Amino acid sequence: MSSILTNTSSMVALQTLKSINANLAKTQDEISTGKTVSSSKDNAAVWAISKVMEADVKGFKGISDSLSLGSSTVAVARQAAETITDLLTDIKGKIVTAQQENVDRAKIQTDISALRDQITSVTNAAQFNGQNLIKGTEAMSILSSLDRQAGGAVNASNITVDRKDLSMDAGALGTGTDLSANATLSAGTATNAGNTATLTLAADADVSADAFSLTVGGATLTFAAGSITGDQDAAATAIGAAVNALGLVGVTASVSTNVVTFTSTRAFENVALTALKNGSATGATLSAATVAERAETLTFSASAAVNEGDGYQVTVGSTAYTYVAGKGESFEDVARGLKAAVDGGNITDVSTKVAQNASGQWVLKIDNNSATSVSLARAGAAGGTASGGLFGLSGIDVKTAAGAEAALGNIETLIQNSIDAAASFGSADGRIDTQKSFIGKLTDALKTGIGSMVDADMEEASARLQALQTQQQLGIQSLSIANQAPQSILALFR
Repeated sequence: MSSILTNTSSMVALQTLKSINANLAKTQDEISTGKTVSSSKDNAAVWAISKVMEADVKGFKGISDSLSLGSSTVAVARQAAETITDLLTDIKGKIVTAQQENVDRAKIQTDISALRDQITSVTNAAQFNGQNLIKGTEAMSILSSLDRQAGGAVNASNITVDRKDLSMDAGALGTGTDLSANATLSAGTATNAGNTATLTLAADADVSADAFSLTVGGATLTFAAGSITGDQDAAATAIGAAVNALGLVGVTASVSTNVVTFTSTRAFENVALTALKNGSATGATLSAATVAERAETLTFSASAAVNEGDGYQVTVGSTAYTYVAGKGESFEDVARGLKAAVDGGNITDVSTKVAQNASGQWVLKIDNNSATSVSLARAGAAGGTASGGLFGLSGIDVKTAAGAEAALGNIETLIQNSIDAAASFGSADGRIDTQKSFIGKLTDALKTGIGSMVDADMEEASARLQALQTQQQLGIQSLSIANQAPQSILALFR
C-alpha cells in the first residue's frame, strides 16, 4: 500500500543517514583530539583509569624535580666533604713535618692555621638553596616516590640523607639525665710517680754457682755462673746496677737487701719483665710480669648506649674539657673527642691517649709528667648540643714537640670523620640518581599505558573516515530516492 502520509523508505534512509553522520562525527572528533576516549561519556571506566594515571604522572614529574633538587644539594655536600678531606690531608703533612726537631714549627703552625681557615670557608659555603648538609645534625628527607596501593590509597616515600657535621663547634653539655655512671675515673689525681714491680731473690749463702737471666722492656741481661759472688743480697745489688747501666728511658732499679724494685715512668707503655735463676723462675720471683704504664684512666661503659646530645666532661686541674656526641656516635668517638679537647688545652707535660682495654671498653688515658700533681674529675649529662665532626681541629698547635705529637693522633680521627662523611654523601647521591632514573622510566611507562587506552589509531581512523564519507554520500542519495517515492502516486490521478 502506498501512502502520502507515511514514507517508510524515507524513514529508514533517514535513520541510516543519522547513524552514519553520528559515526562520522565521532571519527572526526578522534582525528581532531587524537583520542578514542576524550571524555567520560566515551568510556567511563577507561576515562576514570586514565585520569588517575595522568594524576600519577603529574605527581612523578614533581618527584623528579624533588630528586633533582636533592641530588644537587647532596652533590654540593659530597664535594665539600672531599675538599675538606684533601685539606685535612695537607694539614697532616704539615703535622708530620713538625715531628722533626730542626724545623720552624711556628711557620708550620701558620700554614696549618691558613688551611684550617679554608676548611671553615668550605664548610660555610657548602649550601644549595640554603640547605647545608655539613652543618648541624638534622636529617634531610627527599620525596622519592608515590606508592599507590591496590585499594587506591597513596603513600609518599622518602630518601633520608643524614647530615654530617664537619664544623669545629665545641658543643655544649646538657642539663638532662646524669650520665656520670657511664664513665669511671681510676683516680682523682694524676702525678708523675712511676709504677713498680719487684724481683725477690731467695736466700742463698753462695750465688757464685748460679746463672741469672733477666729481660726488662725488651733488653736482656745475663750473668754466667761465677759472675756474681756473695749471697742473694749481692746478687740483687749486681742485677740492680746492671739494669740502671742499660740507660732504659723511664726505667730505674733500686735495691733493698734481696729485693730489686723496678720503677717505670713510661706513659702509655707497659714494661715487660722476665727473670730466671739457673733457667728457672724458682728462686727469682717477680711480683708481676709487667710494670704497668703510667697514666690515669677514664673508662667508658661497654654496655651503655650513646645518644645524640650525650655529653661527657673531664676536668684536668681547674679546666673542664667537654665533648658532646652527635647522631650515631659511640664511646670511641666520645673518648677521641675528649682527647682532642684536653690536647687542645695545651697543658704543660700532660698527654693523652685513647685505647681499648681487654674488656672491649674505650679508655681515655691521661698522663702527668710534671712535678706538680693535677686533680681529675668527670661528669656527664644528656640533652646537650653536639660537638662538630671536626671538633679539636682549632686546638691543634704544633709549636711544641708535645703539641706536634698530640696533633698527629688527633688529625687521623678528623680525616676519618671527613672520609666517612664524603662516603655517606656519595652513597646517598648514587641512590638518588638511581631513583631519578627509575622515576623517568616509570613515567614513560605510565604515559605509554595511558596512550594505549585512550589514544586513537590514526591509520584506522583515516580509513574509517573515508568509508563513512562514502556511506554518507550514499545515504544522502538513498534518502533523496526515498523522498521521491510519493511523487509516483500523482500518476494514479492523471
